[in-house]
Amino acid sequence: MGSIQLKTEIPGPRSREVVARREAATPQGAAKLTPIVIEKAEGAVLTDIDGNQLLDFAGGIGTLAVGHCPPEVVNAVKMQAEKMLHLCAIVGTYEPYVEIAELLNDVTPGNHRKKTVLLNSGAEAVETAVKIARSYTGRSGIIVFEGAYHGRTNMTLSMTSKYGLFKKGFGPFAPEIYRLPFPNVYRRPAGLTEEAFVDYAISQLDNALISQVDPSAVAAIVIEPVQGEGGFIPTPPRFLRHLREVCDEFGIVLVADEIQCGMGRTGKLFTVEHYDVVPDLVTIAKSLAAGMPLAAVTGRAEIMDAPHPGGLGGTYSGNPLACVAAVEAVKMINQPGFLQRATEVGRRIEDHLLAMQEQFPLIGDVRGLGAMMAMELVHDRTTKTPAPAETTRVNLETVKRGLVTIRAGLYSNCVRFLPPLNITNEQIDEGMAVVNEALTVISEEVHA
Repeated sequence: MGSIQLKTEIPGPRSREVVARREAATPQGAAKLTPIVIEKAEGAVLTDIDGNQLLDFAGGIGTLAVGHCPPEVVNAVKMQAEKMLHLCAIVGTYEPYVEIAELLNDVTPGNHRKKTVLLNSGAEAVETAVKIARSYTGRSGIIVFEGAYHGRTNMTLSMTSKYGLFKKGFGPFAPEIYRLPFPNVYRRPAGLTEEAFVDYAISQLDNALISQVDPSAVAAIVIEPVQGEGGFIPTPPRFLRHLREVCDEFGIVLVADEIQCGMGRTGKLFTVEHYDVVPDLVTIAKSLAAGMPLAAVTGRAEIMDAPHPGGLGGTYSGNPLACVAAVEAVKMINQPGFLQRATEVGRRIEDHLLAMQEQFPLIGDVRGLGAMMAMELVHDRTTKTPAPAETTRVNLETVKRGLVTIRAGLYSNCVRFLPPLNITNEQIDEGMAVVNEALTVISEEVHA
């Protein structure tokens, strides 16, 4: 018997009832990607309130590298809850706060002296990285890239791409944000090689430092080593190395946004380790604390110390429950066997996706790094016309069959795969068979 066990249709009657209550009680802007109501979860398996068991290939949008409810994390949170739920790190110090900061200083890339500030969310981490970079450099300009997602606060929303879904109606936005083209090699102009396209992207960057903003006015360049919401697009290595060279030449702070792609997701603890590039600051969240709300900025001590005392922090930043969860999660993820398994999970998913690409013309591209994989759906492989409606249908068809998948991509035409990294081979195969079924149904309708 597989992990997927369906006792009712999906969504079941109790799920429909609770979702209806949610829709009546919460604004439509707080969207939901599936119609299910989950009661409990373990590993890669979800159990809804109707008693159905589903496989989770969304992983809390990347927050569950160590899986649902790992015993080590659960026990640590239970023990901490009996001692102290909250204090506020502004008021006083507690050892788990110090321990996770020390741990992050130790495991992040680079041998330089580092410091860490703890926060609540990925967006808060990115915004804090901007504040730190501006304080350190005395400059205001921030360079970001098309397709990027950095959060939903006013500052980070200003940095985020994909206007229609995230930004429409929410302006005005923060000034001094300079958005440059990102070298998405799948969507390069016809006839241009990947190397030539990267050359062109580098030339556009260099030109922007003349035509849009002078380097002396730039505080930071912020980039996701693998774009998350943008569609799981790895940054070409030569482009990322050029960013490091530019930052070194002009005294600009290089910020690696590792919020979705970090914490073991790509087979390294941090994705920039694949590139042999050391950023000045790293933003960390999502899987950092096994789903508990914790984020961090870790970086060069002299940069981190730039803001004045009281300039950083927040009421809940570094809550003790989240800190103990993070200590256990980081220790689990940073084991060679765990990171090797992440690579194996990614390869197994990629093998399934490449086989389906041969079967279904709807799949235009298969890409990613490690266990951060996506398929981009297009109406035509030559024109690469996005197929967002079909992408939505894939996600609806998979959840009906007991598999949770979610979308991504600048055009909302990618299905992303972010399963817990402790998923079994059998569960991967079971889930990918469901994806195949969904694509079969949609492809038959398209060609009917």
